[in-house]
Amino acid sequence: MNIIQKNKEKINGVLETFDRMIINGYILQLCNYRQFLYYLIQNNVKLKDFDKFALSQTKLLCDHIDDYIKNNNCTTIYLNSGKIDKNEIVMNELDKKENKTGLIAALSAVEICNTMTVKPNHETQRLEVTSKPTKCKHYYFYYNDEKFGLMYLKIQTWFPYNVQIYINGREYLSKILDKNNIKYEMYNNSFSYIEDFDKAQKLANNILNQKISNSFDHLINQLNPLLPNINKIFSASYYWCIDQCEFATDINFKSRQDLENIYKTLVETTYFTFSSEDIYSFFGRNISRIHQFTKGEIVSDLRHRYQGYRIKFKINNNQIKMYDKGNNLRIEVTINNPRDFKVMKEKEVIVEHKKIETIKEWVPMGKSISNLYRYVEISKSITKRYIDALPDIDLENPTLKEVKNVSEKIEVNNRTITGFNLLSNETLKLLQVISNGKYLINGLTNKSIRKEIFDESDSKYIINKTTRLLYKLKCHGIIKKVARKNKYYLTTNGRTLISSILIFTNRQLLN
Repeated sequence: MNIIQKNKEKINGVLETFDRMIINGYILQLCNYRQFLYYLIQNNVKLKDFDKFALSQTKLLCDHIDDYIKNNNCTTIYLNSGKIDKNEIVMNELDKKENKTGLIAALSAVEICNTMTVKPNHETQRLEVTSKPTKCKHYYFYYNDEKFGLMYLKIQTWFPYNVQIYINGREYLSKILDKNNIKYEMYNNSFSYIEDFDKAQKLANNILNQKISNSFDHLINQLNPLLPNINKIFSASYYWCIDQCEFATDINFKSRQDLENIYKTLVETTYFTFSSEDIYSFFGRNISRIHQFTKGEIVSDLRHRYQGYRIKFKINNNQIKMYDKGNNLRIEVTINNPRDFKVMKEKEVIVEHKKIETIKEWVPMGKSISNLYRYVEISKSITKRYIDALPDIDLENPTLKEVKNVSEKIEVNNRTITGFNLLSNETLKLLQVISNGKYLINGLTNKSIRKEIFDESDSKYIINKTTRLLYKLKCHGIIKKVARKNKYYLTTNGRTLISSILIFTNRQLLN
């Protein structure tokens, strides 16, 4: 029984769809040396005159963009530092707008990029086409789009005019829910409430049926006046690639408290339970071949953010992470290295009598936006394996045997260790302190504990008393000591027991 089935009475529903997506657009012909040279020849440009030609093209592009910005009742805001918060500027501009749709803000900045150029080859003593990293002007266009919601498009103003588009799947879905009259509430890029989760999920599934590249083509055609000539020469325009794709599954709890009651224990148990073999299997790999995994690394990472705790498992830049967001338990898959996975592609082969047949075969997956459906299939499979493997957390039903074991005295090394009075205020305060989330990563020490429990914490009597308490907790299996260090961590059984007791006594365990 997985976490969704076990907590179904506390869960409103589950929603899985895209989260953050970064799409890059390239005019591939302008990125190839030979084809770029052909482009210059078709425009009657001599290599010695390239700089003059490139400047004229950039001026044409910038002038057109400036007119586009004016026609949309915006002004260009120049950013003279990379430390300036673009999002803050955009939100301020959005507040000023009477019409909240369309172009919200236009920013410009000089940034590092890779450009096509012409320079001399000292060996051949000739000019040649090449590429080089340099700086050039970029424009950022922030839209509140009727289809995608809040998004941005960035364009490079020097050859080869690369483009980057950012959209958010939750924003995209919110526009679809609006059109279908489904009520919802949002919190920090997540849905805290949806009127009909099943219908919302069906609408989210239909996103894949939309050819979103057409929308990107429409946007860039308005911004780049050089495209008609490029299309005339090459019969091609921008090729859209997935740079980053996050696919998130939100398990929506009825209240934040219902999620909090299990979350910290779930994170800690997951972190210490999952082995490298488990992580390897989440990503669809054959565990029997893990010994062949020599390139890359398998990483487990637990961090305390200002919102709460986040646990992440990663293989070769592909990752799955879990964190809490309002009343949502979010499990998010990010594919940065698609070639670790495979996609079914058609391939033409020559058979007998020189006939050509089309066959299908599994090949390493590329970043083409046409593979978006496969990103979803893989992300769903990874998420399902992860959810099914999550440890069973039962906080509300401590067994009588567990309570009895810590309540009664025990013998350790011919020494009698007294039990805990689990209903005394002093014991409950001790349990509440040692289970605090701030000790989850760094562990607890004599000094850190006694300062929170006792007055005059630096007195010798209190130091010795805290030492005895820690030893008592260790003997009863509630905490464990780090080898060769005066540092302790809560055991899994200890956290489960403490959580259950504090919930039973109406005390709040989690921050």
